[in-house]
Amino acid sequence: MLDAVVGPARSRLAVELRSVPGLSTADGESLLASATLSLRDVGWRRVSRVLLLELHAARLAGRLTAADEAGRWAEWVETVHRPDFWETLTEHYPPLLTRLRTVIDHRRAAALRLARRFARDRAMLSALAGHELGALQGIRFGAGDSHCGGETVAALHCESGKMLYKPRSLAVDAVLGRVLPALLPASAAPHPIRVPRVLERSDRDGTYGWCDYVAHRYCADQGELATFYRNLGHWLAVMRLLGGSDLHAENVIAAGPVPVVVDCETLFTPHFPTRPSGYGAATDLAADLLNDSVMRTGLLPGRGGGLGFRGIDPSAAGALPGQQATVSVPVIVDEGTDRARVGSADLPPPPTVNHPSPEPELGRHWPQVVAGFAELTEHLHRLDQRGELAPRLAEFADCPTRVVLRDTIVYSELGRMLWHPSSLHRPDRAAERAADLLARHADRRPGAPSDRAVIEAEVAALQEGDVPIFTTTPGRGELTGPGGTRCGEPLDLVDDAVRRWRALDPATDQRVVQAALVGAYLNDGWLPPPQRLPVTGPRLDDLDRQRREQAAAIMRDLVAYAITGPDETATWVAPVLNATGWSVQPLPADLYGGVAGVAVLLAAYQREVAAGRAEEVAGAAELLPATLATLRAAEAAHAADLADARERGVAVRPEACGGYIGLGSRIWSWLLLWQLGAVPGDQALAHATALAAELPAAVAADESHDLLLGAAGSIVPLLRLAEASGEARWQETAVQIGHRLAAHAEPANEGHGGLRWLTPLFPAGVGGLSHGSTGIGWALARLAVATAEPSFAGLAEEAFDFESSLYDPALGGWRDLRSPEPTTAAAWCHGAVGIGIAAADLRHRAQPERWREVLAQAAAVAWPGGVGWNHTLCHGDFGAWELFEHAWAAKVGSTLPAREEVLAALLGSLAEHGAVSGLARDVFAPGLLPGQGGIVYQLLRMHPEAELPSVSLPDPGPPPAGPLPSRQDDPATIPGSGSTG
Repeated sequence: MLDAVVGPARSRLAVELRSVPGLSTADGESLLASATLSLRDVGWRRVSRVLLLELHAARLAGRLTAADEAGRWAEWVETVHRPDFWETLTEHYPPLLTRLRTVIDHRRAAALRLARRFARDRAMLSALAGHELGALQGIRFGAGDSHCGGETVAALHCESGKMLYKPRSLAVDAVLGRVLPALLPASAAPHPIRVPRVLERSDRDGTYGWCDYVAHRYCADQGELATFYRNLGHWLAVMRLLGGSDLHAENVIAAGPVPVVVDCETLFTPHFPTRPSGYGAATDLAADLLNDSVMRTGLLPGRGGGLGFRGIDPSAAGALPGQQATVSVPVIVDEGTDRARVGSADLPPPPTVNHPSPEPELGRHWPQVVAGFAELTEHLHRLDQRGELAPRLAEFADCPTRVVLRDTIVYSELGRMLWHPSSLHRPDRAAERAADLLARHADRRPGAPSDRAVIEAEVAALQEGDVPIFTTTPGRGELTGPGGTRCGEPLDLVDDAVRRWRALDPATDQRVVQAALVGAYLNDGWLPPPQRLPVTGPRLDDLDRQRREQAAAIMRDLVAYAITGPDETATWVAPVLNATGWSVQPLPADLYGGVAGVAVLLAAYQREVAAGRAEEVAGAAELLPATLATLRAAEAAHAADLADARERGVAVRPEACGGYIGLGSRIWSWLLLWQLGAVPGDQALAHATALAAELPAAVAADESHDLLLGAAGSIVPLLRLAEASGEARWQETAVQIGHRLAAHAEPANEGHGGLRWLTPLFPAGVGGLSHGSTGIGWALARLAVATAEPSFAGLAEEAFDFESSLYDPALGGWRDLRSPEPTTAAAWCHGAVGIGIAAADLRHRAQPERWREVLAQAAAVAWPGGVGWNHTLCHGDFGAWELFEHAWAAKVGSTLPAREEVLAALLGSLAEHGAVSGLARDVFAPGLLPGQGGIVYQLLRMHPEAELPSVSLPDPGPPPAGPLPSRQDDPATIPGSGSTG
């Protein structure tokens, strides 16, 4: 379709290739065919939206007269083939044709340079490969982003092998290849980490090089797998030393037991201090700690939260199959008809070759990663102490390197915007908009350039189809950007990297490596391989002393790992579950694993200390106001961000609205903190009310529906807010959410009864409390009680019917639909514990015998199935303990041991193994549900006189002093709820 604009460039390239010395006719034809495909693809990606818009204009104007839609498409294609058509586009899109010709000409010139270099270096390439390459069969252009006038990495396919062409200096690759063997211990043999062999070259057009092709191969046996993961730890240690970054999945190839880093241009990345975020100095300090830790390498798992890669783990160690969010990509809908248009499709990321097995068992092999990192880090320190390290690293001083100041996705989205029909119609306004967005990005991203001249050069590069690039040499430090612009300060980056490496705390880095495993998994459903925590000698004597000692020991860790700021804020770095999956980060504001949950714990602990039921821990009392200050700062900064976005007319993705992660969680956190005496009632209500006002937009965008992240989780917090404030509008908002849940309910598939809710994470629906029908049903049942609305009661019954249909007597529990194989789960998040806890609450409200029976079933499943794996509230012993307490109270615990025996077993397990969380077993995580914080909370509640509310359901209970005076405000309306309030 683009022959009218691609054709002249193709014809010129054909003539030029015939004049390249040493290039055979066959090789020239192969190169021309590959280049032609590349030119068409590059052009189409730039102008497809314009052409489809013009297609619809032609159809509506009656200029397409064929009898059917396919015929009208053929007419359109014929129109586009005419050169004069493209000239007419300049009236509405003034820069289009000039820009398009520039992009295509840049790619043509880059293909010609490759051809000349290939012909000139051919003999050397065979030597590099170790055999004769044979005739050129094809080239895959665009194996990386386009930089500096259409230059891209290209993969050459020859008769007897493959070779990579890189239009940049490969000096850093060559030096790393020479230095690596000197950095590794003797134990690294016979399969040490390596980089591909390279050939450094230059000509009058600049430096370039060739890389030997690395073939992907799975490991042959368990021995090779163990070596691969130990080697991954070695790469972490090396890149930590060398300041490596941007080592994502596409930059590593698994060659049997050796992970080969195939692109190492981002060594000695400058450290850019975190800019004040407004979320508190402690949060900024925590972010800076992570930015200067082993996480910056990009090798460790972590979830993207930004536009275009939300929920994606791009890391070299992660990017696990089946554990990636889908990505929305543009596609042509109804292609081949006159109704063709740009749509979107949610697709998984393309497969990568960074894994050593088809189904990587990362959890099983992660100890080898940690051990490899620790082993090589220790060895490198010995080399440094002997004075052998610095001379080796000095070789890098003059090697050109790249510095990634903005994520490629930022440039990709801005590039798409600049080539949008509306931007091409008003190019000056679009360029100004792009520059403004880049300037605002610089306010948030450490190191991103804010200088106007640099930003204008970035925009210019994007307009010509390139991704802007910044380069330096480690000995110089100052950066060269697009168009020859300069930014950054002169600095010896080699010396700075070594200085920072020497100053690091190896134990901190090792904890980060251990914790980072969780980022490879998409949700809270993954657990480590079954490893029971045996208790060799539980003690029945003095259980309360054991309880107090274990709680105090964990609280001392909480104090020790706290990061405090000069503004008297506090936070922690830990594995955190949020709307995009797991990641290691400063704690967010939520209750599940965030600051709100830690504040609840600290308030509860101080209350129990005051009552004489818990040991005083030095520093714990001071952490409560500091943690509350962090929570307040986070909410104030978020509110300011929202106000700024509204003022600029920028759409902002709403927060999650769940009862444990999102707005709902923070509403009931403030009410619970009021109940615990940590904040006055007027402050709690002010915060909760401000959060509740954001719910309509959040609920309208919600796709989770569930208790944890979704709209169901905000129902009971809203009911409690209505009760505490006397404002009926919050109950009406809860009613609207109920109507929306009704609208999204789906009949169960064959073999199951009732209703289910389909989500992106669980497209077939799922049971259980946190994500499934039990949790949604519980919220609807509580809404039915509060409103006396039969439709909600009926909807709740349908949800419970679906859960009931999952109970399988042969399996002895409720089917876990996350697994394709028949299996059950017995945790709070998924399975018997959560189902039983919901039943315990509902039996006090309606149908007591029915729910008593469910409670009995759940207790029978949870002992011993739900204990002995870890200690958390979410998926471990101390969540199960709460279920057992309900069973004993309801006198349905006949299948359970005596209460004292269970307590002795749980306390003995803590004493013998330490507090073990589920996902990052050996890492301290203060979170209330997934971490050690919830273990302490449950230990406090174990005292028979403790009156701490449960956190196993998103219900803070009634307000301490009854409702405040009523204010009858109009409720906000939730789109799609079927109610206007």
